[in-house]
Amino acid sequence: MEVNQRKNLILNGNMYKLIITLSLPIMINNLIQTLYNLADGVWVSKLGSVQFGATSFVWPVNFLFISLGIGLSIAGTSLLSQLIGASKYKEANKYASQLVAISLIASIIFAALGYILSPFIIKLMGGTGELGEFSNIYLKITFLDMPVTFLFFNYSSIMNAQGNTITPTILSGISAILNVILDPIFIFTLNMGIAGAAIATLLSKAILAVLGIYMLFNSSMHIKLSFKNFKFDKEIVKKIVDVALPSSIGQSGSALGFIVLNSFIVSYGNATIAAFGMVNRITSLVSQPAMGIGAALTAIVGQNLGCNQIERIKEAFIKSMKLTITFGAIGCFILIWKDEQIINFFIQSRDSADVISQGITYLQYISYSMPLMGIFSVLQGIFQGSGHTKYSMSMEVGRLWFVRLPMILMFKYFTTIGPSGIWFSMCFSNFIICVYGYVMYRKNTWQEKIIAVC
Repeated sequence: MEVNQRKNLILNGNMYKLIITLSLPIMINNLIQTLYNLADGVWVSKLGSVQFGATSFVWPVNFLFISLGIGLSIAGTSLLSQLIGASKYKEANKYASQLVAISLIASIIFAALGYILSPFIIKLMGGTGELGEFSNIYLKITFLDMPVTFLFFNYSSIMNAQGNTITPTILSGISAILNVILDPIFIFTLNMGIAGAAIATLLSKAILAVLGIYMLFNSSMHIKLSFKNFKFDKEIVKKIVDVALPSSIGQSGSALGFIVLNSFIVSYGNATIAAFGMVNRITSLVSQPAMGIGAALTAIVGQNLGCNQIERIKEAFIKSMKLTITFGAIGCFILIWKDEQIINFFIQSRDSADVISQGITYLQYISYSMPLMGIFSVLQGIFQGSGHTKYSMSMEVGRLWFVRLPMILMFKYFTTIGPSGIWFSMCFSNFIICVYGYVMYRKNTWQEKIIAVC
């Protein structure tokens, strides 16, 4: 589809066709990422439940550091899509170049800090013994892929803002296939263990980022990167930071919450942390349709807001809700129906009997959250696409810090139900935050433009 056809579809096309056209490649992309994360988990689980638990244990730490990259990506999609909707392509090119430069500098700084601080962070989280040892090995290597991760975030946001969700999916597919091939080679053939899994991911992401950025310099779309006579523009940097910061705070607040959550979970033992990590990977697979639709909404909302088509945004909201709730209900049914078979497929280490038992229990609880995750994704898409990221920040932070963690503490110290208190808190917090998000949507303050496009 040509760039002008894409823009016309976003601004004037059939809404269901638009949502499916933009979200389907994102769903496939997310599915690819989840599948190779699952493949990574399956390979690591063959080493033992402690090694697998380590990959889940350190995930929030890495996510904390890349939250700025995610915030910048969200800001890029929001600002660029609004400029494209208003046909201000020259300004969009300036914003894109500033975005990439900021991201590259920030990612290099964070990679260095993360690599140095890894042992101290793991110790602070309560990771000791084998769990601490394997966590430190895995985390230090994953920090090294931060610059290439940030760059691919930039590439995806620039392409998504223009309605091109297909090309990033193709590149992700190449990276995923490469990762699946390299995993067993580095883990077992080269006998690198858990470090091999991290190195395979690093190499796969590096190729992905290099290809993406190269394509932006040679693009035939509305936005083309150029750093000729480049210098930072204070006004543009401020606008990017204004939109990115709340989103980054929301993402980092969520990551910090998961770090605290992990410290609670690990107190129940390695089996509980392993079950938590595996079920989260399984449910993330089922959530891909909802996440794809939410991500597609950012471009739909941004371009239509830039073109002053508020009623079309509301139409997109209603129809996206119908789709995501339907997908979530189907996912819920499948997870409950085949819970034991699903857990047994993904947990394959010899010392996994307790992990399987706890995994089945958690899966039964969290399955009921699948429709709620669809609602959550749609609301995030509305707030992020309009640039009102303070609302998406509130949803991210509030879900963990004001609902989930207090409930988990209550169940841990005032009841004897064990890990089930964690599983129930995960579900209930999703419900509460969706109610809050819908109330914020109904206030209509997201309709106010955050960038002058007229």
